[in-house]
Amino acid sequence: MATKKKMLQAAAGNAGGAGAGLDVDDVFSTYLYEGTGSAQTITNGIDLAGEGGLVWTKSRSSDDHHGLVDTERGRTVYLRSNTNQSNRTTNGPSYDLTSFNSNGFSLGPNWELYGNNNGDTYASWTFRKAPKFFDVVTYTGDGVAGRTVGHSLNSAVGCIIVKATNNARSWAVYHRGTDSTAPEDYGLYLNETTDRSDDAQLWNDTAPTSTEFTVGTDGDTNVSGRTYVAYLFAHNDGDGEFGPDGSDIIKCGSYSGTGNYQEIDLGFEAQWVMIKRTDSSQDWMIFDVMRGMPDQGGTGSTPSGNDARLKPNTSDAEQSDTYGIDPHANGFAVRGNNISVNGSTYIYIAIRRGPLAPPESGTDVFGSLAYTGDGASTREFTVGSAVSDMMLQMCRSSSTYNYPNVSSRLTDKGMTTTSTGAEFGLTTDFDRMDGVHATGFESTLNQSSQTYIMHSWKRAPKYMDCVAYFGNGTAGRTVSHNLGVAPEMMWVKKRNAAGLWRVYHKGLNGGTNPEQYGINLNETSAEYDLNTLWNDTAPTSSVFTLGTQGNVNGSSSTYIAYLFASLDGISKVGSVSHTTGSNTDVDCGFSAGARFVILKGADLATGWLVFDSTRGIISGNSPSLILNSTNAENSSQDRLDPYSSGFSVGPDIATGTWIYYAIA
Repeated sequence: MATKKKMLQAAAGNAGGAGAGLDVDDVFSTYLYEGTGSAQTITNGIDLAGEGGLVWTKSRSSDDHHGLVDTERGRTVYLRSNTNQSNRTTNGPSYDLTSFNSNGFSLGPNWELYGNNNGDTYASWTFRKAPKFFDVVTYTGDGVAGRTVGHSLNSAVGCIIVKATNNARSWAVYHRGTDSTAPEDYGLYLNETTDRSDDAQLWNDTAPTSTEFTVGTDGDTNVSGRTYVAYLFAHNDGDGEFGPDGSDIIKCGSYSGTGNYQEIDLGFEAQWVMIKRTDSSQDWMIFDVMRGMPDQGGTGSTPSGNDARLKPNTSDAEQSDTYGIDPHANGFAVRGNNISVNGSTYIYIAIRRGPLAPPESGTDVFGSLAYTGDGASTREFTVGSAVSDMMLQMCRSSSTYNYPNVSSRLTDKGMTTTSTGAEFGLTTDFDRMDGVHATGFESTLNQSSQTYIMHSWKRAPKYMDCVAYFGNGTAGRTVSHNLGVAPEMMWVKKRNAAGLWRVYHKGLNGGTNPEQYGINLNETSAEYDLNTLWNDTAPTSSVFTLGTQGNVNGSSSTYIAYLFASLDGISKVGSVSHTTGSNTDVDCGFSAGARFVILKGADLATGWLVFDSTRGIISGNSPSLILNSTNAENSSQDRLDPYSSGFSVGPDIATGTWIYYAIA
């Protein structure tokens, strides 16, 4: 049976949309992997076999070349963006990218010695051919000025990268941001640091159209008999037609540096950004959220941490220094003089964070892992099958080692839910595709013989979102988000200083005007009426509103907000009235019961109880932990029982109104 996603794509395609129905995750992937020295398959969900595209790999840990392989030239030849070399042919099957697959690609054991070395870490960026996103074309030069080359973007062209494949020539780059009036008069070079040059022979001073681009007689773009490959990136401007709502997913633009923190408005949150200064020599730089592009908080011009960057024009290993790209709900911000020199001009290609469509299964966006500590300082964890954007970690066996904490990919920081403390650096790195890499954490999250539980969320429309923002102390301040529906529960915490965890939940005050109320995640206290939290304003599908309370909107303070919503068959936010001594069944609309439940008394003082099917949701005494307590796991009370379409509140739960959050 066709999935809802496939039916959506088919329906949109029948309606005639160029990129209609496709999601970001269908056409672009950043996939991180570790070299094995053995054949391996990278499953990233991109159909290269049927649709074609480009695979770009780079070692993160070693000074090795970039490798670019595309379906037009074939899997046995590759180019290096950091050199002017022509096509390089692999030395046989074991050195090949062995296949373009319907859901990714496969590598031979030696993938030219710099794409699959045992123990090295790698980044791969995969661009699928799709109208209004990306295209790959090859052509043979004729040496005639005004030669046109057809393409299939069917949209505005944002950037073109051309490389001679049978001759040592530089990588010529057209970008719509190199000049405000006539960018077609200028060129840049991907393998060089040089600033823009006025060269009529590159693009024949002719702007590209939605179906073709023009080249002059320059050797980098059009010498007779010379063969070329061109990579074309679209620029969406309200015409992207991706996902269920016809959204933009790629923009090619420019900005003028200020020397300070500055925001770039894309209309969407960026997950991948390539930047180049155009008025002076400087490296090209690639940032992405998978390797580490966290929001560092505040509006300071100097980064408080370091973002991971790779440089297309060099073979350098990944570097993390004083460059800052902060992803925001509407774009990204730059900080640090290296990417915002006052008065200088920069160009960028930015790709939207996906997915655009809601998930179809709870296992696509949530996972749990129970494990026993081994005392090691470094350890790998796979927490379900989904990429992790938010992690909740707790110790089950001992209060000595139980520091319940929530962390996010967006900030690359964590905070304990038992205290008011500011954020701290993580002992777990989010740069893994299906889990986390933990270092230096044996004292808290891997103590030998202690038992632990990890829960992992992936951000997805109508399910969960994370937003970092800074306060301004002004009543009525709105913060944009990408949940796509009005959030039904929000956890908000000050990052840069001590502050209470403030919670909005649609079940507060019996569900009547819950925006007038709050409750604290780090405390047992009941709900309270406080208009300075949410400004007595209900959140919407695009923003939530804040008052002047310092824990949510203090002037110059930085914050993280976790937003949750009910999604049919996957998650449920609600409230239930319960009487102690009896069971109360809660119908969440799930097909096989809840895998995860949080319960908290709304009108009475209780802890925030956490249950999950990994540890056991059973008839009788289901084990529970408490978000606002360091207590070890409790399995001596009947607080939660299984129920086929949700869960059942157990007889040992006190009489009152309880708010809950459940995941199927």
